[in-house]
Amino acid sequence: MVDPKFSSEADSTSDVVRSSVSRRTATARKKIWIDLDNSPHVPFFLPIIEQLQKKGYPLLLTARDSYQVRDLLELHQLRCRVIGGHWGKHRVLKIIGTCWRVLQLLPVVLKSRPELAVSHGSRAQIILSFLLRVPSISIFDYEFTAKLGWIHPTWTFSPQVVPASGSAYERAHSLQYPGLKEDVYVPQLKVDSSLKRQLGLNTEDLIVTIRPPATEAHYHGPEAEVLLDAVLQRLVERRDVRVILLPRNERQEQALRAKWHGWIERRKILIPERAVDGLNLIWLSDLVISGGGTMNREAAALGIPVYSIFRGKIGAVDRYLSDTGRLTLIESAGDVHNKIMLERRPPAMQVSSTENDALRCIVNGIVSIAEGQSLPQASLQTAAR
Repeated sequence: MVDPKFSSEADSTSDVVRSSVSRRTATARKKIWIDLDNSPHVPFFLPIIEQLQKKGYPLLLTARDSYQVRDLLELHQLRCRVIGGHWGKHRVLKIIGTCWRVLQLLPVVLKSRPELAVSHGSRAQIILSFLLRVPSISIFDYEFTAKLGWIHPTWTFSPQVVPASGSAYERAHSLQYPGLKEDVYVPQLKVDSSLKRQLGLNTEDLIVTIRPPATEAHYHGPEAEVLLDAVLQRLVERRDVRVILLPRNERQEQALRAKWHGWIERRKILIPERAVDGLNLIWLSDLVISGGGTMNREAAALGIPVYSIFRGKIGAVDRYLSDTGRLTLIESAGDVHNKIMLERRPPAMQVSSTENDALRCIVNGIVSIAEGQSLPQASLQTAAR
């Protein structure tokens, strides 16, 4: 159901367009629906939302109550309609949950009447847009995502390192952008030096941030949980190490607290009580170990040593980062001891800022489709239908 705490009046241009454009100009723009389906989508879409608002586009913002989405909306003060939730890891429940969320979104979308839908792989949005014949863009950076049969988005955006022909939606027109998904928002990091103090860390600590594997995802490999145990066991035995552990949901947190209760009581392992800015947490870490994709790639983008215990199919992005030495793949318990280097990294004062070609390319692609139902010619690639 819709949570009124995060609801905004989607039909009011003034609520979604915070720029100097006039009301006449704003209402002339096509309305764009953005659906935030998972935790990484909140920071990813923040600069995209900002750029579209500056250009005068009215937006319908919806989100799914999944993992830390709600907490991140609060952290970034993003007004958004939270509709639907996560139904667990069972395949049948996932299908039921997706279909139920489609029905929940239906009256909101019918009332708002968006002319273009954009998400980072939101299945509910892809299905509803297909049924309502609303043109849709699905952004993805993992080519092994589950398919939706004959239902597909109108366009797909993906990093250049991901082969367009390997997409689950090969029938869609595709745009490939430079860099990685994380390059869209990582350069905008504002370093918060107070976070270390808030977490009770000190200068003697060797800080290791760990994101457990997504055990409820369709791509999860059970071997990752074995590797997580091996990693934590090695880390708690080091006197100078402090572990920042970031469970994906309440169920996973309860299981980890039960298993590692003693080390949590001694504050050797810290689980933040509320959502923290993930990029700032990575920035203050000496190294990062993750069983997922986004945090690994965020660390790589920031130049932080990062190790992946993900044991599903390795996608093109992670393979590229591994081949270029920006990510180390941990594939066995032996690798936990032989490959993970527990060393303090030199302190860095600021984030290197670069031209954000990824953000520019994605926003230009969205605008071009909204205005002309076509991609910028320089980036257009059309898969065979």
